This record gives sequence, structure tokens and C-alpha cells, in this order.
Amino acid sequence: MKFTPIKPKKVSTQIAEQIRSSILAGEFNPGEKLPPERELADMFGVSRPSVREALNILTSSGLVETYQGGGTLVRSLVENAAGMPLTELIRIDGDRALDVIEVRMGMESWTAWYAATRALPEDIRRLEAVVDGMAKNLEELKHSEDLDAHFHMLVARATHNVVWSHMMQSIFEAMQEFQRDVWRAVYLTEEDQRLLYNHHLKVYEMIRDRNADGARDAMLEHLDFAQKRCSAYVTMRGSE
Repeated sequence: MKFTPIKPKKVSTQIAEQIRSSILAGEFNPGEKLPPERELADMFGVSRPSVREALNILTSSGLVETYQGGGTLVRSLVENAAGMPLTELIRIDGDRALDVIEVRMGMESWTAWYAATRALPEDIRRLEAVVDGMAKNLEELKHSEDLDAHFHMLVARATHNVVWSHMMQSIFEAMQEFQRDVWRAVYLTEEDQRLLYNHHLKVYEMIRDRNADGARDAMLEHLDFAQKRCSAYVTMRGSE
């Protein structure tokens, strides 16, 4: 019988494996920053070059992306498969954005349902803060485009299902440009803004009250409204 000699793992490899495990466990959400190099070095009790090499390993594997002066961000686990090609497809053909919203109706109705059954008190507080921000924007006649997207991501994270969270992040990144254009072209009146606020408020209240079926129905109502407005925008853009 022959055995293979055991080789000790490099420090950087061990660091990369621990960070990878944390990402896959959902301890870092897609789009979230990792702690700075100096802080990671202190946490692991190693040198900064070892941390830097570990981050390079994670970057090569597609789990994180490092920006000069901007830190290291966790990437979506499904971004490589669905991210950029879908973005380009939506840019070329607006009808594909309607396909994505159809997919979202199936996905997000269930993220709302699961969020209502699994959300922790801190999840509820984060959702409440976003809804409060939307209410303030409504009073000040400001749009809540960014808060809208953030709300949907928080609902996905409140499921405490890592796959839901990463899939939603990829879809929202792919839809970002299209959604921005829709907001600027279609959601123009105060009545539109109030409707959107009321939709999000209702979803939040159903999740807060642990009403899973109510949360699912409220999300479907909201996305049905969004689908109609996006369809109107695609038609309008096609006639230009």
C-alpha cells in the first residue's frame, strides 16, 4: 500500500478557504464589502501579503472582485452565468426585460413567503427602515428608485437562503439600467410614487406580521403592476 505524503497548506490558501466558506454560508451577501486587508490580517493573525494573496485566489475563482481604492466586493455566485450576457440581451431587446419580470414574479412571490416565515428581528428592522425612507421621499417629492431595489434584495436576504440572495442580486444587476430608464420615463406622477410606496408597505407589513400567504400575494400584486408599467415603457420605446 502506498500513501501520498501530506503537504502543509499555505497560509493564504487557508485564509481563502475560510473566507470562501463564509461566503457560501451566507455570512457575506453579494455586493457586500469584505473587511479591509489590514483588518483581515489582524483577524487571521497573519501578514497583509498573505491576505492579499488569499484575495487573489478568491478573485481568480470568481467569488470576489477587488477595486482599486474601493475594497473587495463579494460577487454573485450566479453572476458569471446570468449577469453580463443578460444585461446585454435586455439592452438590445426590451421584451427580454419583460421575460425577467415574469421570472421575478415566480421567484419573489416565494422569497416574500419564506421571508415571512424566517425573517429575524434585524431583517424586519432593515425592511422598516427602507419603507420609512420611501415615505420620507414621498413627502419630499423624491424618487425611491434605489430604495425600491434595496427593499427587494432585503426580502431575498430575509429568507436566509443563500441561493435566493445571489440569484436576486444577479437579476437586479442585469436589470439595473432598464429599471432606471423605466423609473425616469413611466413613474412620473405623485400617484405612481404613492402606489409604489403602498405596495412595499404592504409587503413589509405582511412579512412583519408573519403572514406568509399575504406577503406572497402582496408581492405578486406589486410585480403585476410593475410588469404593466414596464410593458408600457417597452411599447413607448419601440414607437420612438
